[in-house]
Amino acid sequence: MARVEYHKQKPLAKKWIIAGLLFAFFLIISSILLLLYPFASSVKESYFKGENPILFEGRQVGNAIIEGNSVYMPISFIKEFLDDSIMFDEKSESIIITTKNKVVQMPSESLTYYVNEEPVQLHFSAFKMKNNEMYLAIEPLLAYYPIEYSILPETNAIWIKKDGQEMHHAKITDKDVHEEKLRLRMDPSLQTPYTAQVKNDEKLYIEAEKEDYYFIRKENGVAGYLKKDLVTEGDIEKIAVHQEKEEVTLPKIEGPIHLTWEAVYTKNPDTAKIPLMPGVNVVSPTWFELGDANGAIKNLGSLDYVNWAQKQGYQVWGLFSNAFDPDLTHEAFKNFETRQNMIRQLLHFSQMYHLNGINLDIENVNAEDGPLITQFVREAVPYFHEAGLIVSMDITFISSGNWSAFYERDKLASLVDYMVVMAYDEHWGTSPKAGSVASLPWVEDNLKRLLEVVPNDRLILGVPLYARLWEEKNTGEVSSKALSMGKVKQWLKDNELTPVYDEASGQNYAELYSEEKQATYKIWLEDELSLRKRAELAQKYELAGVASWSRYFADESAWSALSLQNEQITKK
Repeated sequence: MARVEYHKQKPLAKKWIIAGLLFAFFLIISSILLLLYPFASSVKESYFKGENPILFEGRQVGNAIIEGNSVYMPISFIKEFLDDSIMFDEKSESIIITTKNKVVQMPSESLTYYVNEEPVQLHFSAFKMKNNEMYLAIEPLLAYYPIEYSILPETNAIWIKKDGQEMHHAKITDKDVHEEKLRLRMDPSLQTPYTAQVKNDEKLYIEAEKEDYYFIRKENGVAGYLKKDLVTEGDIEKIAVHQEKEEVTLPKIEGPIHLTWEAVYTKNPDTAKIPLMPGVNVVSPTWFELGDANGAIKNLGSLDYVNWAQKQGYQVWGLFSNAFDPDLTHEAFKNFETRQNMIRQLLHFSQMYHLNGINLDIENVNAEDGPLITQFVREAVPYFHEAGLIVSMDITFISSGNWSAFYERDKLASLVDYMVVMAYDEHWGTSPKAGSVASLPWVEDNLKRLLEVVPNDRLILGVPLYARLWEEKNTGEVSSKALSMGKVKQWLKDNELTPVYDEASGQNYAELYSEEKQATYKIWLEDELSLRKRAELAQKYELAGVASWSRYFADESAWSALSLQNEQITKK
Protein backbone atom coordinates (compact mmCIF):
# COMPACT_ATOMS: atom_id res chain seq x y z
CA MET A 1 0.00 0.00 0.00
CA ALA A 2 1.33 3.39 -0.89
CA ARG A 3 2.15 5.77 1.80
CA VAL A 4 0.06 8.88 1.94
CA GLU A 5 1.22 11.89 3.92
CA TYR A 6 -0.98 14.81 4.88
CA HIS A 7 0.58 18.28 5.37
CA LYS A 8 -1.27 21.01 7.16
CA GLN A 9 -1.28 24.46 5.28
CA LYS A 10 0.14 27.39 7.16
CA PRO A 11 -2.12 30.49 7.25
CA LEU A 12 -0.90 33.68 5.31
CA ALA A 13 0.88 36.19 7.36
CA LYS A 14 -1.42 38.94 8.52
CA LYS A 15 0.98 41.65 7.46
CA TRP A 16 0.84 40.61 3.81
CA ILE A 17 -2.92 40.85 3.74
CA ILE A 18 -2.78 44.37 5.12
CA ALA A 19 -0.12 45.35 2.61
CA GLY A 20 -2.22 44.08 -0.26
CA LEU A 21 -5.24 46.00 0.90
CA LEU A 22 -3.20 49.18 1.25
CA PHE A 23 -1.77 48.75 -2.26
CA ALA A 24 -5.23 48.28 -3.76
CA PHE A 25 -6.48 51.33 -1.90
CA PHE A 26 -3.52 53.33 -3.22
CA LEU A 27 -4.27 52.30 -6.79
CA ILE A 28 -7.90 53.34 -6.46
CA ILE A 29 -7.05 56.72 -4.92
CA SER A 30 -4.32 57.35 -7.54
CA SER A 31 -6.75 56.61 -10.35
CA ILE A 32 -9.30 59.00 -8.88
CA LEU A 33 -6.67 61.73 -8.48
CA LEU A 34 -5.44 61.27 -12.02
CA LEU A 35 -9.02 61.46 -13.26
CA LEU A 36 -9.97 64.53 -11.25
CA TYR A 37 -6.61 66.28 -11.00
CA PRO A 38 -4.51 65.32 -14.04
CA PHE A 39 -0.92 66.48 -14.13
CA ALA A 40 0.06 69.37 -16.44
CA SER A 41 1.72 68.40 -19.71
CA SER A 42 5.46 68.92 -19.81
CA VAL A 43 5.64 68.70 -23.62
CA LYS A 44 6.90 71.86 -25.31
CA GLU A 45 6.10 72.70 -28.95
CA SER A 46 7.32 75.47 -31.24
CA TYR A 47 4.84 78.30 -31.72
CA PHE A 48 6.28 79.62 -35.01
CA LYS A 49 7.12 77.67 -38.13
CA GLY A 50 10.08 78.51 -40.37
CA GLU A 51 12.49 81.43 -40.32
CA ASN A 52 11.39 85.04 -39.88
CA PRO A 53 7.70 84.34 -39.24
CA ILE A 54 5.23 87.17 -39.93
CA LEU A 55 2.97 87.91 -36.98
CA PHE A 56 -0.20 89.77 -37.94
CA GLU A 57 -3.61 90.07 -36.29
CA GLY A 58 -2.85 87.39 -33.73
CA ARG A 59 -1.39 84.67 -35.92
CA GLN A 60 1.48 83.69 -38.17
CA VAL A 61 0.70 84.55 -41.80
CA GLY A 62 3.77 83.38 -43.67
CA ASN A 63 7.47 84.09 -43.50
CA ALA A 64 9.57 87.09 -44.46
CA ILE A 65 13.13 87.40 -45.75
CA ILE A 66 15.75 89.39 -43.85
CA GLU A 67 18.80 90.46 -45.84
CA GLY A 68 21.14 92.77 -43.99
CA ASN A 69 18.97 95.57 -42.62
CA SER A 70 16.17 94.99 -45.11
CA VAL A 71 12.99 93.04 -44.43
CA TYR A 72 11.06 91.66 -47.43
CA MET A 73 7.40 90.66 -47.26
CA PRO A 74 5.79 88.18 -49.67
CA ILE A 75 3.39 89.75 -52.14
CA SER A 76 0.83 87.10 -51.21
CA PHE A 77 0.69 88.54 -47.66
CA ILE A 78 0.31 92.13 -48.89
CA LYS A 79 -2.39 91.17 -51.37
CA GLU A 80 -4.40 89.16 -48.83
CA PHE A 81 -4.17 91.43 -45.80
CA LEU A 82 -3.21 94.96 -46.88
CA ASP A 83 -4.11 95.66 -50.50
CA ASP A 84 -5.87 93.29 -52.87
CA SER A 85 -5.31 95.73 -55.74
CA ILE A 86 -1.50 95.37 -55.75
CA MET A 87 -0.49 93.69 -59.00
CA PHE A 88 2.44 92.34 -60.98
CA ASP A 89 2.90 93.62 -64.52
CA GLU A 90 4.60 90.90 -66.58
CA LYS A 91 5.88 93.03 -69.44
CA SER A 92 7.75 95.53 -67.24
CA GLU A 93 8.40 92.95 -64.47
CA SER A 94 7.14 95.47 -61.95
CA ILE A 95 4.91 95.56 -58.93
CA ILE A 96 2.25 98.28 -59.22
CA ILE A 97 0.78 99.95 -56.12
CA THR A 98 -1.87 102.66 -56.29
CA THR A 99 -3.18 105.07 -53.65
CA LYS A 100 -5.62 107.96 -53.80
CA ASN A 101 -3.16 110.14 -55.69
CA LYS A 102 -0.05 108.02 -56.29
CA VAL A 103 0.97 105.30 -58.72
CA VAL A 104 4.04 103.38 -57.55
CA GLN A 105 6.04 101.17 -59.90
CA MET A 106 8.66 98.86 -58.34
CA PRO A 107 10.73 97.10 -61.01
CA SER A 108 12.30 93.75 -60.11
CA GLU A 109 15.88 93.77 -58.74
CA SER A 110 16.20 97.54 -59.24
CA LEU A 111 17.60 100.14 -56.83
CA THR A 112 15.11 102.65 -58.22
CA TYR A 113 11.35 102.72 -57.99
CA TYR A 114 8.93 105.33 -59.35
CA VAL A 115 6.19 107.38 -57.73
CA ASN A 116 4.00 109.10 -60.34
CA GLU A 117 6.89 108.43 -62.73
CA GLU A 118 9.38 110.31 -60.49
CA PRO A 119 12.40 108.11 -59.57
CA VAL A 120 13.16 107.26 -55.95
CA GLN A 121 16.63 105.89 -55.18
CA LEU A 122 17.28 103.11 -52.64
CA HIS A 123 20.35 101.34 -51.29
CA PHE A 124 18.62 98.02 -51.73
CA SER A 125 16.23 96.43 -54.20
CA ALA A 126 12.59 97.17 -53.39
CA PHE A 127 11.32 94.07 -55.20
CA LYS A 128 12.90 90.66 -55.58
CA MET A 129 12.09 87.06 -56.46
CA LYS A 130 13.03 84.07 -54.29
CA ASN A 131 11.92 80.46 -54.70
CA ASN A 132 9.42 81.56 -57.37
CA GLU A 133 7.75 83.96 -54.93
CA MET A 134 7.71 87.75 -55.13
CA TYR A 135 8.82 89.85 -52.15
CA LEU A 136 8.68 93.59 -51.46
CA ALA A 137 10.88 95.54 -49.06
CA ILE A 138 8.73 96.70 -46.17
CA GLU A 139 10.37 100.11 -45.67
CA PRO A 140 8.99 101.74 -48.85
CA LEU A 141 5.57 100.24 -48.09
CA LEU A 142 5.27 102.20 -44.84
CA ALA A 143 4.55 105.33 -46.88
CA TYR A 144 1.50 103.73 -48.50
CA TYR A 145 -0.05 101.48 -45.87
CA PRO A 146 -1.00 102.41 -42.26
CA ILE A 147 1.26 99.84 -40.61
CA GLU A 148 4.37 99.64 -38.43
CA TYR A 149 6.67 96.70 -37.81
CA SER A 150 9.33 95.40 -35.43
CA ILE A 151 11.75 92.48 -35.50
CA LEU A 152 11.18 90.57 -32.28
CA PRO A 153 13.97 89.34 -29.97
CA GLU A 154 14.80 85.61 -29.77
CA THR A 155 12.34 84.57 -32.50
CA ASN A 156 13.27 87.02 -35.31
CA ALA A 157 9.54 87.26 -36.00
CA ILE A 158 8.27 90.31 -37.91
CA TRP A 159 5.38 91.78 -35.90
CA ILE A 160 3.18 93.99 -38.08
CA LYS A 161 0.65 96.25 -36.37
CA LYS A 162 -2.08 98.33 -38.01
CA ASP A 163 -3.17 101.85 -37.25
CA GLY A 164 -5.91 101.79 -34.62
CA GLN A 165 -5.02 98.29 -33.37
CA GLU A 166 -5.47 97.91 -29.60
CA MET A 167 -2.76 96.32 -27.41
CA HIS A 168 -4.08 95.13 -24.02
CA HIS A 169 -1.13 95.09 -21.59
CA ALA A 170 -0.90 92.55 -18.74
CA LYS A 171 1.53 91.09 -16.15
CA ILE A 172 1.95 88.15 -13.78
CA THR A 173 2.29 89.52 -10.26
CA ASP A 174 1.76 86.43 -8.05
CA LYS A 175 5.26 85.29 -7.05
CA ASP A 176 4.17 82.01 -5.41
CA VAL A 177 2.80 80.28 -8.52
CA HIS A 178 4.39 77.01 -9.62
CA GLU A 179 6.19 77.37 -12.95
CA GLU A 180 4.02 74.67 -14.55
CA LYS A 181 1.04 76.99 -14.24
CA LEU A 182 2.98 79.83 -15.86
CA ARG A 183 3.31 78.10 -19.19
CA LEU A 184 1.47 79.29 -22.30
CA ARG A 185 -0.64 76.36 -23.51
CA MET A 186 -1.63 75.47 -27.06
CA ASP A 187 -5.26 75.14 -25.91
CA PRO A 188 -7.11 76.29 -22.79
CA SER A 189 -6.08 73.24 -20.77
CA LEU A 190 -3.05 72.30 -18.63
CA GLN A 191 -2.90 68.94 -20.38
CA THR A 192 -2.02 70.43 -23.79
CA PRO A 193 1.59 71.15 -24.83
CA TYR A 194 3.02 74.55 -24.01
CA THR A 195 4.86 77.07 -26.17
CA ALA A 196 6.73 79.22 -23.65
CA GLN A 197 7.31 80.02 -20.00
CA VAL A 198 6.33 83.40 -18.57
CA LYS A 199 7.79 85.12 -15.52
CA ASN A 200 6.61 87.47 -12.86
CA ASP A 201 6.46 91.10 -13.99
CA GLU A 202 7.16 90.11 -17.63
CA LYS A 203 5.48 92.39 -20.18
CA LEU A 204 2.59 90.52 -21.78
CA TYR A 205 -0.42 91.22 -24.00
CA ILE A 206 -3.96 89.86 -23.75
CA GLU A 207 -5.33 89.13 -27.22
CA ALA A 208 -8.41 87.00 -26.54
CA GLU A 209 -10.18 84.95 -23.89
CA LYS A 210 -11.76 81.52 -23.82
CA GLU A 211 -13.56 80.07 -20.83
CA ASP A 212 -11.37 80.82 -17.78
CA TYR A 213 -8.20 81.40 -19.86
CA TYR A 214 -6.65 84.42 -21.57
CA PHE A 215 -4.76 84.11 -24.84
CA ILE A 216 -1.47 85.79 -23.92
CA ARG A 217 1.39 86.99 -26.14
CA LYS A 218 4.98 87.60 -25.07
CA GLU A 219 7.19 90.37 -26.43
CA ASN A 220 9.03 87.81 -28.56
CA GLY A 221 5.72 87.01 -30.33
CA VAL A 222 5.17 83.56 -28.83
CA ALA A 223 1.65 83.10 -27.46
CA GLY A 224 -0.64 80.65 -25.69
CA TYR A 225 -3.38 80.22 -23.09
CA LEU A 226 -2.95 81.09 -19.42
CA LYS A 227 -5.39 80.92 -16.51
CA LYS A 228 -7.17 84.25 -15.97
CA ASP A 229 -6.63 84.21 -12.21
CA LEU A 230 -2.87 84.40 -12.77
CA VAL A 231 -3.05 87.52 -14.94
CA THR A 232 -3.30 91.15 -13.85
CA GLU A 233 -4.78 93.35 -16.59
CA GLY A 234 -3.07 96.62 -17.51
CA ASP A 235 -3.75 99.58 -19.79
CA ILE A 236 -4.97 99.39 -23.39
CA GLU A 237 -2.59 101.00 -25.88
CA LYS A 238 -3.87 102.12 -29.29
CA ILE A 239 -1.42 101.93 -32.18
CA ALA A 240 -1.17 105.27 -34.01
CA VAL A 241 0.60 105.26 -37.38
CA HIS A 242 1.26 108.73 -38.72
CA GLN A 243 0.83 109.15 -42.47
CA GLU A 244 0.60 112.24 -44.60
CA LYS A 245 -2.97 112.81 -45.69
CA GLU A 246 -3.51 112.69 -49.42
CA GLU A 247 -5.66 115.73 -50.06
CA VAL A 248 -7.48 116.06 -53.37
CA THR A 249 -8.73 119.47 -54.51
CA LEU A 250 -11.25 119.27 -57.33
CA PRO A 251 -13.43 121.81 -59.14
CA LYS A 252 -16.63 122.49 -57.25
CA ILE A 253 -20.08 122.10 -58.71
CA GLU A 254 -22.94 124.08 -57.26
CA GLY A 255 -25.99 121.93 -56.63
CA PRO A 256 -26.79 118.55 -58.24
CA ILE A 257 -24.93 117.60 -61.40
CA HIS A 258 -26.81 118.20 -64.64
CA LEU A 259 -24.61 116.87 -67.43
CA THR A 260 -25.27 116.50 -71.10
CA TRP A 261 -23.04 114.71 -73.57
CA GLU A 262 -21.96 116.48 -76.73
CA ALA A 263 -21.69 113.82 -79.45
CA VAL A 264 -18.68 114.69 -81.65
CA TYR A 265 -17.98 112.21 -84.45
CA THR A 266 -15.97 114.16 -87.03
CA LYS A 267 -16.07 117.85 -86.12
CA ASN A 268 -17.27 120.02 -83.26
CA PRO A 269 -20.61 121.83 -83.39
CA ASP A 270 -20.97 125.49 -84.21
CA THR A 271 -21.34 126.86 -80.68
CA ALA A 272 -23.25 129.88 -82.01
CA LYS A 273 -26.06 127.52 -82.95
CA ILE A 274 -26.26 125.74 -79.59
CA PRO A 275 -29.36 126.99 -77.77
CA LEU A 276 -29.44 127.88 -74.09
CA MET A 277 -29.54 124.92 -71.73
CA PRO A 278 -30.89 126.26 -68.42
CA GLY A 279 -29.93 124.05 -65.47
CA VAL A 280 -27.04 122.30 -67.23
CA ASN A 281 -23.71 122.68 -65.40
CA VAL A 282 -21.51 120.09 -67.15
CA VAL A 283 -20.95 119.28 -70.82
CA SER A 284 -19.03 116.18 -71.88
CA PRO A 285 -17.85 116.20 -75.50
CA THR A 286 -16.88 112.80 -76.98
CA TRP A 287 -13.42 113.90 -78.06
CA PHE A 288 -10.93 111.15 -77.20
CA GLU A 289 -10.90 107.60 -78.51
CA LEU A 290 -8.47 104.69 -78.30
CA GLY A 291 -6.67 104.48 -81.62
CA ASP A 292 -4.35 101.46 -81.53
CA ALA A 293 -2.92 98.66 -79.39
CA ASN A 294 -0.02 100.85 -78.22
CA GLY A 295 -2.44 103.20 -76.52
CA ALA A 296 -2.45 106.04 -79.06
CA ILE A 297 -5.51 108.26 -78.61
CA LYS A 298 -7.43 110.02 -81.36
CA ASN A 299 -8.17 113.63 -80.50
CA LEU A 300 -11.09 115.80 -81.65
CA GLY A 301 -10.72 118.43 -78.92
CA SER A 302 -11.56 122.09 -79.46
CA LEU A 303 -10.32 124.99 -77.37
CA ASP A 304 -13.01 127.19 -78.92
CA TYR A 305 -15.69 124.85 -77.62
CA VAL A 306 -14.15 124.89 -74.12
CA ASN A 307 -13.97 128.67 -74.09
CA TRP A 308 -17.63 128.90 -75.14
CA ALA A 309 -18.74 126.31 -72.55
CA GLN A 310 -16.90 127.86 -69.65
CA LYS A 311 -18.27 131.31 -70.52
CA GLN A 312 -21.75 129.77 -70.19
CA GLY A 313 -20.80 128.51 -66.72
CA TYR A 314 -20.42 124.86 -67.79
CA GLN A 315 -17.64 122.57 -66.64
CA VAL A 316 -16.12 120.51 -69.46
CA TRP A 317 -15.47 116.81 -68.86
CA GLY A 318 -13.71 115.40 -71.92
CA LEU A 319 -14.93 111.89 -72.78
CA PHE A 320 -12.47 109.06 -73.50
CA SER A 321 -13.76 105.85 -75.07
CA ASN A 322 -12.17 102.51 -75.91
CA ALA A 323 -13.74 102.60 -79.40
CA PHE A 324 -16.03 99.83 -78.08
CA ASP A 325 -13.61 97.26 -79.54
CA PRO A 326 -12.99 94.30 -77.20
CA ASP A 327 -9.88 92.98 -78.96
CA LEU A 328 -8.25 96.39 -79.21
CA THR A 329 -9.14 97.04 -75.59
CA HIS A 330 -7.46 93.83 -74.44
CA GLU A 331 -4.21 94.65 -76.24
CA ALA A 332 -4.04 98.26 -75.07
CA PHE A 333 -5.11 97.76 -71.46
CA LYS A 334 -3.17 94.59 -70.58
CA ASN A 335 0.23 96.25 -69.96
CA PHE A 336 1.30 98.91 -67.49
CA GLU A 337 3.33 100.79 -70.11
CA THR A 338 0.43 101.21 -72.57
CA ARG A 339 -1.95 102.16 -69.77
CA GLN A 340 0.51 104.82 -68.70
CA ASN A 341 0.79 105.98 -72.30
CA MET A 342 -2.98 106.54 -72.47
CA ILE A 343 -2.98 108.35 -69.14
CA ARG A 344 -0.15 110.67 -70.23
CA GLN A 345 -2.00 111.64 -73.39
CA LEU A 346 -5.25 112.32 -71.54
CA LEU A 347 -3.35 114.48 -69.06
CA HIS A 348 -1.75 116.36 -71.94
CA PHE A 349 -5.13 116.93 -73.59
CA SER A 350 -6.68 118.04 -70.29
CA GLN A 351 -4.02 120.73 -69.97
CA MET A 352 -4.22 121.69 -73.64
CA TYR A 353 -8.00 122.23 -73.47
CA HIS A 354 -8.24 123.41 -69.83
CA LEU A 355 -10.62 120.61 -68.93
CA ASN A 356 -12.39 120.33 -65.58
CA GLY A 357 -12.83 116.58 -65.71
CA ILE A 358 -12.51 113.31 -67.59
CA ASN A 359 -15.44 111.04 -68.41
CA LEU A 360 -14.39 107.41 -69.03
CA ASP A 361 -16.70 105.61 -71.44
CA ILE A 362 -15.36 102.06 -71.60
CA GLU A 363 -17.85 99.66 -73.22
CA ASN A 364 -18.03 96.28 -74.97
CA VAL A 365 -15.20 94.52 -73.13
CA ASN A 366 -14.62 90.79 -72.68
CA ALA A 367 -15.67 89.77 -69.17
CA GLU A 368 -12.22 88.37 -68.34
CA ASP A 369 -10.67 91.78 -69.12
CA GLY A 370 -12.76 93.56 -66.48
CA PRO A 371 -9.87 93.65 -63.97
CA LEU A 372 -7.69 95.35 -66.62
CA ILE A 373 -10.23 98.15 -66.90
CA THR A 374 -10.37 98.50 -63.13
CA GLN A 375 -6.58 98.64 -63.00
CA PHE A 376 -6.50 101.34 -65.67
CA VAL A 377 -8.94 103.43 -63.63
CA ARG A 378 -6.95 102.69 -60.47
CA GLU A 379 -3.78 103.98 -62.13
CA ALA A 380 -5.42 106.90 -63.94
CA VAL A 381 -7.37 108.51 -61.09
CA PRO A 382 -4.29 109.54 -59.01
CA TYR A 383 -2.84 111.41 -62.01
CA PHE A 384 -6.17 113.00 -62.92
CA HIS A 385 -6.78 114.10 -59.34
CA GLU A 386 -3.26 115.48 -59.09
CA ALA A 387 -4.11 117.55 -62.18
CA GLY A 388 -7.32 118.79 -60.49
CA LEU A 389 -9.67 116.80 -62.73
CA ILE A 390 -13.01 115.31 -61.67
CA VAL A 391 -13.20 111.68 -62.80
CA SER A 392 -16.48 110.08 -63.84
CA MET A 393 -17.12 106.71 -65.44
CA ASP A 394 -20.05 105.48 -67.50
CA ILE A 395 -21.52 102.09 -66.62
CA THR A 396 -24.57 100.02 -67.52
CA PHE A 397 -27.16 98.44 -65.29
CA ILE A 398 -26.15 95.01 -63.96
CA SER A 399 -26.58 92.44 -66.70
CA SER A 400 -24.74 89.78 -68.70
CA GLY A 401 -22.68 89.98 -71.88
CA ASN A 402 -19.79 92.14 -73.06
CA TRP A 403 -21.66 95.39 -72.52
CA SER A 404 -22.14 94.84 -68.80
CA ALA A 405 -20.50 91.83 -67.14
CA PHE A 406 -16.94 93.22 -67.14
CA TYR A 407 -17.67 96.21 -64.87
CA GLU A 408 -16.35 95.69 -61.32
CA ARG A 409 -18.85 98.25 -60.13
CA ASP A 410 -18.08 98.13 -56.41
CA LYS A 411 -14.34 98.61 -56.95
CA LEU A 412 -14.82 101.28 -59.61
CA ALA A 413 -17.21 103.20 -57.35
CA SER A 414 -14.47 103.45 -54.72
CA LEU A 415 -12.03 104.90 -57.26
CA VAL A 416 -13.87 107.52 -59.31
CA ASP A 417 -15.74 110.61 -58.16
CA TYR A 418 -18.93 109.77 -60.03
CA MET A 419 -20.44 106.86 -61.91
CA VAL A 420 -22.97 107.58 -64.65
CA VAL A 421 -25.40 104.77 -65.32
CA MET A 422 -26.54 104.71 -68.94
CA ALA A 423 -30.15 103.90 -68.04
CA TYR A 424 -31.41 103.27 -71.55
CA ASP A 425 -31.51 100.71 -74.36
CA GLU A 426 -34.00 98.46 -72.60
CA HIS A 427 -35.00 97.95 -76.24
CA TRP A 428 -32.02 98.69 -78.45
CA GLY A 429 -31.94 99.69 -82.10
CA THR A 430 -31.94 96.14 -83.50
CA SER A 431 -34.16 94.63 -80.82
CA PRO A 432 -36.43 91.90 -82.23
CA LYS A 433 -39.28 93.37 -80.24
CA ALA A 434 -40.59 96.95 -80.22
CA GLY A 435 -40.55 98.72 -76.89
CA SER A 436 -39.50 101.72 -74.89
CA VAL A 437 -35.91 102.91 -74.91
CA ALA A 438 -36.17 102.96 -71.11
CA SER A 439 -39.51 102.39 -69.43
CA LEU A 440 -39.77 103.94 -65.97
CA PRO A 441 -40.43 100.65 -64.07
CA TRP A 442 -37.44 99.04 -65.82
CA VAL A 443 -35.22 101.96 -64.85
CA GLU A 444 -36.33 101.97 -61.21
CA ASP A 445 -36.04 98.21 -60.74
CA ASN A 446 -32.51 98.17 -62.14
CA LEU A 447 -31.57 101.30 -60.23
CA LYS A 448 -32.46 99.61 -56.94
CA ARG A 449 -30.16 96.69 -57.79
CA LEU A 450 -27.33 99.00 -58.77
CA LEU A 451 -27.62 101.01 -55.55
CA GLU A 452 -26.75 97.86 -53.61
CA VAL A 453 -23.17 98.17 -54.91
CA VAL A 454 -22.81 101.85 -55.89
CA PRO A 455 -23.35 104.65 -53.32
CA ASN A 456 -26.19 106.97 -54.30
CA ASP A 457 -24.14 110.12 -53.70
CA ARG A 458 -21.71 108.99 -56.41
CA LEU A 459 -24.29 107.87 -58.94
CA ILE A 460 -25.62 110.00 -61.80
CA LEU A 461 -28.72 108.82 -63.68
CA GLY A 462 -28.22 108.80 -67.44
CA VAL A 463 -31.41 109.51 -69.41
CA PRO A 464 -32.22 109.31 -73.13
CA LEU A 465 -33.27 112.40 -75.06
CA TYR A 466 -34.22 110.27 -78.05
CA ALA A 467 -37.05 107.87 -78.81
CA ARG A 468 -37.19 104.96 -81.23
CA LEU A 469 -39.81 104.90 -83.95
CA TRP A 470 -40.57 101.22 -84.50
CA GLU A 471 -41.81 99.73 -87.75
CA GLU A 472 -43.53 96.35 -87.45
CA LYS A 473 -44.32 95.02 -90.91
CA ASN A 474 -47.12 92.60 -91.48
CA THR A 475 -44.46 90.10 -92.50
CA GLY A 476 -43.14 90.17 -88.90
CA GLU A 477 -40.01 92.16 -89.69
CA VAL A 478 -39.13 94.71 -86.97
CA SER A 479 -36.85 97.73 -87.33
CA SER A 480 -36.37 101.12 -85.70
CA LYS A 481 -34.74 104.50 -86.03
CA ALA A 482 -33.82 107.03 -83.37
CA LEU A 483 -35.60 110.39 -83.42
CA SER A 484 -34.79 113.58 -81.56
CA MET A 485 -37.44 115.20 -79.38
CA GLY A 486 -38.13 117.76 -82.09
CA LYS A 487 -38.48 115.15 -84.84
CA VAL A 488 -40.88 113.12 -82.68
CA LYS A 489 -43.12 116.16 -82.32
CA GLN A 490 -42.97 116.73 -86.07
CA TRP A 491 -43.85 113.07 -86.78
CA LEU A 492 -46.86 113.29 -84.47
CA LYS A 493 -47.97 116.54 -86.13
CA ASP A 494 -47.52 115.20 -89.63
CA ASN A 495 -49.62 112.16 -88.81
CA GLU A 496 -52.18 114.09 -86.72
CA LEU A 497 -51.58 111.83 -83.72
CA THR A 498 -52.24 112.62 -80.07
CA PRO A 499 -50.17 110.47 -77.68
CA VAL A 500 -51.90 108.61 -74.85
CA TYR A 501 -50.47 107.70 -71.49
CA ASP A 502 -49.13 104.13 -71.23
CA GLU A 503 -49.34 102.92 -67.64
CA ALA A 504 -46.93 100.01 -68.18
CA SER A 505 -44.03 102.19 -69.38
CA GLY A 506 -44.89 105.36 -67.49
CA GLN A 507 -44.63 107.26 -70.80
CA ASN A 508 -46.79 108.78 -73.47
CA TYR A 509 -47.29 106.47 -76.42
CA ALA A 510 -48.46 106.77 -80.03
CA GLU A 511 -49.26 104.19 -82.70
CA LEU A 512 -50.09 104.37 -86.41
CA TYR A 513 -50.99 101.74 -88.97
CA SER A 514 -50.02 102.42 -92.60
CA GLU A 515 -52.03 100.56 -95.21
CA GLU A 516 -49.58 101.72 -97.84
CA LYS A 517 -46.51 100.36 -96.01
CA GLN A 518 -48.39 97.37 -94.58
CA ALA A 519 -46.80 98.19 -91.25
CA THR A 520 -47.61 99.40 -87.74
CA TYR A 521 -45.55 102.27 -86.29
CA LYS A 522 -45.06 102.56 -82.53
CA ILE A 523 -43.26 105.10 -80.40
CA TRP A 524 -42.80 105.57 -76.64
CA LEU A 525 -42.11 109.27 -76.15
CA GLU A 526 -39.24 110.98 -74.37
CA ASP A 527 -40.98 114.24 -73.62
CA GLU A 528 -41.45 116.62 -70.74
CA LEU A 529 -43.51 114.03 -68.84
CA SER A 530 -41.00 111.18 -69.05
CA LEU A 531 -38.01 113.43 -68.37
CA ARG A 532 -39.63 114.91 -65.28
CA LYS A 533 -40.31 111.40 -64.05
CA ARG A 534 -36.66 110.51 -64.52
CA ALA A 535 -35.63 113.61 -62.59
CA GLU A 536 -38.07 112.53 -59.89
CA LEU A 537 -36.30 109.15 -59.66
CA ALA A 538 -32.96 110.90 -59.17
CA GLN A 539 -34.50 112.97 -56.38
CA LYS A 540 -36.27 110.00 -54.79
CA TYR A 541 -33.03 108.03 -54.45
CA GLU A 542 -30.95 111.14 -53.65
CA LEU A 543 -28.58 110.61 -56.58
CA ALA A 544 -25.75 112.96 -57.43
CA GLY A 545 -27.51 114.18 -60.55
CA VAL A 546 -28.65 113.40 -64.08
CA ALA A 547 -26.90 113.08 -67.45
CA SER A 548 -28.53 113.08 -70.88
CA TRP A 549 -27.61 111.49 -74.20
CA SER A 550 -27.23 113.58 -76.10
CA ARG A 551 -27.49 117.35 -76.33
CA TYR A 552 -28.22 117.05 -80.06
CA PHE A 553 -31.54 115.19 -79.46
CA ALA A 554 -32.98 117.71 -76.97
CA ASP A 555 -35.50 120.48 -77.46
CA GLU A 556 -36.01 123.47 -75.18
CA SER A 557 -38.37 121.60 -72.84
CA ALA A 558 -35.76 118.98 -71.90
CA TRP A 559 -33.58 121.13 -69.63
CA SER A 560 -36.25 122.44 -67.32
CA ALA A 561 -37.89 119.00 -67.18
CA LEU A 562 -34.62 117.43 -66.04
CA SER A 563 -33.82 120.12 -63.51
CA LEU A 564 -33.34 118.62 -60.05
CA GLN A 565 -34.28 121.97 -58.53
CA ASN A 566 -37.94 121.44 -59.47
CA GLU A 567 -40.06 120.86 -56.40
CA GLN A 568 -43.15 119.92 -58.34
CA ILE A 569 -42.84 116.90 -60.60
CA THR A 570 -45.56 116.48 -63.20
CA LYS A 571 -47.36 113.19 -62.70
CA LYS A 572 -50.05 111.57 -64.78
